[in-house]
Amino acid sequence: FLSPAAYGAGFLGPTYAPLVVGEGNPGVQAGDYNDAALRVRNLDLPTGVTTEQADARLGLLDFLEDDFLATRGGHTAESHRSAYKQAVRMMRSQAVEAFQLDNEPAELRDKYGRNPFGQGCLLARRLVEQGVPFIEVSLNGAANRQVFGWDTHAQNFPANKALCEVLDPAWSALLADLQDRGLLDSTLIVWMGEFGRTPTINPQAGRDHFPNAWSTVLAGGGIQGGQVFGSTSPDGTEVEDDPVGVPDLLATVCKAIGIDPLKQLPSNVGRPIRIVDKDATPIRQVLS
Repeated sequence: FLSPAAYGAGFLGPTYAPLVVGEGNPGVQAGDYNDAALRVRNLDLPTGVTTEQADARLGLLDFLEDDFLATRGGHTAESHRSAYKQAVRMMRSQAVEAFQLDNEPAELRDKYGRNPFGQGCLLARRLVEQGVPFIEVSLNGAANRQVFGWDTHAQNFPANKALCEVLDPAWSALLADLQDRGLLDSTLIVWMGEFGRTPTINPQAGRDHFPNAWSTVLAGGGIQGGQVFGSTSPDGTEVEDDPVGVPDLLATVCKAIGIDPLKQLPSNVGRPIRIVDKDATPIRQVLS
């Protein structure tokens, strides 16, 4: 399981916190999947509550918050109000139809894979169509395999085989689907983990944490594809050509989508923080 902090908005504050969909056991069995797992809960009004009654309740909430903020205003209170307003706006938007995956052709859904990750990639495409600017789909596990996903400290090879059987169809279907709909050129896809795995195999037939060398795939908007940048030594233990640090990768992502990586954002304590370290260098060779 990932820490809840991994899904937070950091110094940007709760106003910019993500909407997490499909929380649950990352080792969920593929056969247990159903569409309800990827729907946002509590979008509908409670049984017996009309729109007029809901509006009256929201009006009362606004009145009480106005009084509270007048004397106890602050970042936390403003974020609470903002979260409620965003939730109501979402409840009343046609964009929530993006979560109705059963509107998609069965054949296309099968291509993505009838599992949480595959259908999550399909949902991502539908959210792109609605203008959602940032979407993350996480592959945390596969049917009948260990719950820690790619953290393959033991039995690496059968675990990776099962994971790739989920990843590969969904990944390729997403790229093709975006391309067919004319969305790939305006959508940057970043396929990555947080570090690599050891080139050597441990006594448990697994591979351990390895930050010295690892790979990331960039595709779509702002990227000149069809190339490999950088290489490791023959044994995979060290980067020999064109090393790329994490700040460089993040600066490249920013440049690809038209964001100044050196832009400074104010934190919740007033401290300016750059999006990326000032010494980061975008990889010009992969930018279109």
